[in-house]
Amino acid sequence: MGGCGASASRPAHQTGAAAFPTLRPAPPPAGWRSATLPSGAVLAYPAAWRPLVGDHGTASAALRDAHGRWRGYLNLTPRQAPETPARWPALRVAHNREEGDLVVVARGAAHGVPFRDGARGSCVRDAYTTATHLRFIEVACLIQGHRASSVIVAAAPPQQWAQQWPTLRRALEAVRS
Repeated sequence: MGGCGASASRPAHQTGAAAFPTLRPAPPPAGWRSATLPSGAVLAYPAAWRPLVGDHGTASAALRDAHGRWRGYLNLTPRQAPETPARWPALRVAHNREEGDLVVVARGAAHGVPFRDGARGSCVRDAYTTATHLRFIEVACLIQGHRASSVIVAAAPPQQWAQQWPTLRRALEAVRS
């Protein structure tokens, strides 16, 4: 199981049972696509993933199997007014519950996480069951960047997490805010 983490030169403050692995901010791999928000924030995703239509001003991409089952999900959204780095883990868990998710469990958090272009973020790793009984593990980060403050969510079903984590991690490492 993974999450988000900090650079060796400036470790992130972490809480939770499991430490977050280190993120190494870097440009996306060759061949990846990108979606740019009006704020200038950029979500990168693999070419095999498909963009999703969502709320205005956001970007999402997903990988689904031939039967339409979720394999991986990415979303980049502008920061909402009450979100702050210090409160981010609790706000994200509360947001999931407000959206109707059931059995929301926080599994760890990190502050001071490095992102591209000198941006820093706060991240939470959690697991939840949706109202339709789908289960997901996610890493959600509030990033304060030079262009904008954004939220990135990288998620997959528990049975897909180990397989999808390397791709989700690269998307986290490639995001620009």
